[in-house]
Amino acid sequence: MTFSEKLRELMTARGLGLRELARLAPCDSGYLAHMREGRRIPSAKLAERLDQVLDAGGELAALVPARRARRKTPKGKAGASIARRDVLALAGAAGLPRGLSGPVAPELADYFRDQLAGHYTADRHLGPFRLIPTAAAQYDLLCDLANAARGTLRPRLWSLAAGYAAFLGWLYQDGGNIDRSVYWHDVMLERAHRSNDRQLVAFALHNKAMLHADLLDGQGVLELTRAALQEESALVPKVRVLALQQTAHGISLTEDGDARDECDCLLDQAAALVDQIDDAYPWGGACLTPHYIDIQRATCLVRLGKAADALTLWERIMPSLRAAGARRDAGVFLARQAQAYAVHHEPEHAVTVAGEVVELANATGSERMRRELSALRTRMRPWAKEPPGRQLQELLSSMGGHT
Repeated sequence: MTFSEKLRELMTARGLGLRELARLAPCDSGYLAHMREGRRIPSAKLAERLDQVLDAGGELAALVPARRARRKTPKGKAGASIARRDVLALAGAAGLPRGLSGPVAPELADYFRDQLAGHYTADRHLGPFRLIPTAAAQYDLLCDLANAARGTLRPRLWSLAAGYAAFLGWLYQDGGNIDRSVYWHDVMLERAHRSNDRQLVAFALHNKAMLHADLLDGQGVLELTRAALQEESALVPKVRVLALQQTAHGISLTEDGDARDECDCLLDQAAALVDQIDDAYPWGGACLTPHYIDIQRATCLVRLGKAADALTLWERIMPSLRAAGARRDAGVFLARQAQAYAVHHEPEHAVTVAGEVVELANATGSERMRRELSALRTRMRPWAKEPPGRQLQELLSSMGGHT
């Protein structure tokens, strides 16, 4: 019996579906579906977790080595298995002995850096779920390489591993799996400290703050960004920009009396630093995208009830964001623009924009769009029994999942 056959048998016997088993393991339900159908083989560690959850007495975990030995990946098939095969081939060509037990070629660091930068670009178009398996496989390989490396290459590889952990944390956050996102953000912090890179540690704190902003935890955001900015003068401009703008988000969520002025001051500081960004880090490039600071300012303004000012910004920047073709980002920002219309008592405009967001959310699987649409529904309550409110409810009901 193969691993996938045994897994299906146990799931049926225990009455567990994909989502429930993925939650208990925990692992990504899409990745688990591939394992169930025999298209992917888990790591030994994941196999042991599944064995324990399914009370298989070691029978399930024992099938992994045999299955790995016999498995041949079809030529041209995309996925994490090919990513691992290709990187191992590169490792051999670059002088890394089999088993990752010898000197690690520095060229591998360049390879992984370029791959990570490419992943961030692809994410803006593909959404989270298509990239998780490949990024996770590459993260595992990076950890193997970092453990085998020596000298200055070792912290460099740990730095890249932290970057991949940050990316995975972001993908799970965008996909709505907050538990897995928290896990990967914590992994990133640990890897960042192992790299001994102050910039990366501050970036990790910013990423955790961004997660807390999505959870509407303003105080949590401020605690994390203040820790990131504790030695601000030692940080490169990119990290300062990210931490400063995230601090503005934290303040906008707390709604203190002087919040508008504080947010403007922080965002003005960040804007003045954008043109100074010139580091080689493959992460954090979002702050170089067009209208980045205006987007953050408009988001804060909506939270603070300054809808007219927010709409002025959204109406100026959305045409170019649509033209850029980054569907996931455009959908999130369109949903925020719709919220601004609702706060400004323009429910018809809000519903029109929401229609675009629903299409993008269904296409990309972005849970962040769904959360923004949920916030829109709250702001549209005054019109719940009127045509715009009913139209919005019909749109949201047409979506898969929960909103």
